[in-house]
Amino acid sequence: MGERLVLIGNGMAGIRTLEEIIKKDPARYSMTVFGEEPHPNYNRILLSSVLQGDADVNDIVLNDYDWYAENGVILYTGDPVIKVDTKKQIVYSSKGIECPYDKLIFATGSNPFMLPLPGADKEGVIAFRNIKDCETMIETSKNYKKAAVIGGGLLGLEAARGLLNLNMKVDVIHISNTLMERQLDEPAGKMLQEELEGQGMNFLLEAQTESIIGRDRVQGLRFKDGTSIQADLVVMAVGIKPNIDLAKKTGLKTERAIVVDDYMQTSIKNVYAVGECAEHRGIAYGLVAPLYEQGKVLAEHICASEPMTKPGYQGSIVYTQLKVSGVDVFSAGRFQDNSETKAIRVHDEFEGIYKKVVVQDNKIVGAVLFGDTGDSPRLLNMMRSGEDISQMSKVAILPSENSGTRESPVVAMADGETICGCNGVSKGDICSAITDQGLTSVEQVKQCTNAGRSCGGCKPLIADLLTLTTGESVANAKEPMCSCTEFSHEEVVAEIRELGLSHPREVMNVLGWESDEGCSKCRPAINYYLKMVDPIKNQDDPTSRFINERAHANINHNGTFTVVPRMYGGVTNAAQLRKIAEVADKYDVPLLKVTGGQRIDLVGIDKDNLPKVWKDLDMRSGSAYAKALRTVKTCVGAQFCRFGTQDSIGLGIELEKKFEYINTPHKVKMAVSACPRNCAESGIKDFGVVGVDGGWELYVAGNGGVDLRAGELFCKVKEKDELIDIISSFMQYYREHARYLERTSHFVERVGLDHMKKVILEDTEGRNALIERMDLALSTGKDPWKEIIENEEKQSEYKKNNIEVLQ
Repeated sequence: MGERLVLIGNGMAGIRTLEEIIKKDPARYSMTVFGEEPHPNYNRILLSSVLQGDADVNDIVLNDYDWYAENGVILYTGDPVIKVDTKKQIVYSSKGIECPYDKLIFATGSNPFMLPLPGADKEGVIAFRNIKDCETMIETSKNYKKAAVIGGGLLGLEAARGLLNLNMKVDVIHISNTLMERQLDEPAGKMLQEELEGQGMNFLLEAQTESIIGRDRVQGLRFKDGTSIQADLVVMAVGIKPNIDLAKKTGLKTERAIVVDDYMQTSIKNVYAVGECAEHRGIAYGLVAPLYEQGKVLAEHICASEPMTKPGYQGSIVYTQLKVSGVDVFSAGRFQDNSETKAIRVHDEFEGIYKKVVVQDNKIVGAVLFGDTGDSPRLLNMMRSGEDISQMSKVAILPSENSGTRESPVVAMADGETICGCNGVSKGDICSAITDQGLTSVEQVKQCTNAGRSCGGCKPLIADLLTLTTGESVANAKEPMCSCTEFSHEEVVAEIRELGLSHPREVMNVLGWESDEGCSKCRPAINYYLKMVDPIKNQDDPTSRFINERAHANINHNGTFTVVPRMYGGVTNAAQLRKIAEVADKYDVPLLKVTGGQRIDLVGIDKDNLPKVWKDLDMRSGSAYAKALRTVKTCVGAQFCRFGTQDSIGLGIELEKKFEYINTPHKVKMAVSACPRNCAESGIKDFGVVGVDGGWELYVAGNGGVDLRAGELFCKVKEKDELIDIISSFMQYYREHARYLERTSHFVERVGLDHMKKVILEDTEGRNALIERMDLALSTGKDPWKEIIENEEKQSEYKKNNIEVLQ
């Protein structure tokens, strides 16, 4: 074995250093890692995705346990180092392990800074720094509904967004007058505030917390001006401080952090430091890209056979490129104005775009981009190179503002420049991988190089590199969703989950749609996928729905509409029938038609009358137009039929009320028959239930339309509640994995009935998780006709107010 290398800390910077060492000289060191958390190396940047429900812990793991084993790295999780003897060169862990070293690396990262407020030790006061913090917030949201986040920086806003997703009301307290003042100037900060307020966050700016109130558990916050707010959970996200307690006890030179030279060497021989715990030339960096640069330099240094003569780490231009609750943000360098600088500004309030480039002595020294960050790689390159811009026009500096075609920024980038800041992958790394391994897709580049593995913001640049390197247009999908994109349905869903996208226009913009507005094929699909992925956060976009769904009625060939009120299980009463008759008379409805779904159609209603018709009916919509549950057809059942064995009407009504407003990839129809005579036609429904002696049979994937298909027997169960659970989990799996406009019949043919039985009937834990996600989606359902009436009332109020103003 080689020399003994010990790494204190299992975080991103330290493990990246080991990855660089393994690439350079895999046999050089025998490596041991001590980590405080009970997890392998994970991406701390994506903790917000876990909190927001877009990912689980496994999704954000960067190096799983297999990686450690394959590379001969001994890993001790949940066992921090508590003592270092630099004379004997031995480290001692909390569990009593003594491990000698030849080279030692401190990568202990940072700790969250907790304000020393009275009451900060109460239950319910936490930081947002690790997986445990995420788990605490998720658990708290199940029993409490009001949260306060102290800190309006990036971490605080990410925590607030996650808590909103957990259905908590969130107040964000910030001492400054604008958000993210370290990354944004005042105009950009105000724009971000407006965007986040629209998402449901409430901000208390220039507020100073005096104390945390409550007995054993937090109940609220009191401010220095005497005001207070209620809170069941307080998240402190006011900053971080380097974790240097062990370094101090070890005798290393420390100031704000562990002092290192250009080769990351500390004040003691054979001991190094890298990452947030290291201080280089007076600066302790907290962003990923500089930390990975440090790791690369350190790996080169300790793998060199001779003392290094080339320059080591020279420091980094601090830049931030990220997505804050769906908004693209970039900042770099010195972006605040002063007497020695001038700035180029673009502010488009209509599109929500703001750009500022700060210039001093004919060189770009800083930039802020909000809403459109396409110019960021080029600006960063100009800053690093110190390019003279005295002869350049504004169009040349901000080419995305030019209406003409813009060359991809990757063309002008040097090979050593970083494409993926999250994972420290350069242009040269990606181009070499594409050439050497014949990569042809963004996904292949991601798997091979880790580029795009984290926030995903660099994927458009990776696609450009593929085109630049191979000379061919990148085909990201074998079956494109439509002609507007090369992404498949599955890839679009994956990108929505990974990037936390929340609006159809955002999806099309981020994924590089050919058409800015999309088309009638992709817009409804994207709208459905967004709501399916995150039913709490992502709001429905009516403009992306078909005309029938926008009008909440079926359009007829003459431009009139058909209204279909809901009759649960096909059951009605005299009062409902009288309402329908009165509406038919009042609006001269030309045709009343009893349907095959056991309802009554009101055919031939003018569009302008639709809100009035729904209001007068005072009945729920039957969703006859929707990609959702249409009807649950029933027979009269055991209560009246001499052949019936089960209560088909009762079960049918219960199913229809449970699933009536859940959106699905295509229309869904159900039926419940009380006996095998199948009077409700259960054998040709998406979900057909047949009563038998001692229980129920469930048939799935039937289709009574043009493509006639008999349902297949899925299972037989004794209890009604178990049957409903099986239908719920099956439908949720269909919602999550079917392509938009794919009927259950085609979906089951594609994935296989045996696969569905394995997923739903054999995997009890997985089935329960599907049911939970279905229940979450159901909790957001809203009666469509009420939406029509609410919109009509808003418009009437608006008109009334404007008339009063004019008078």
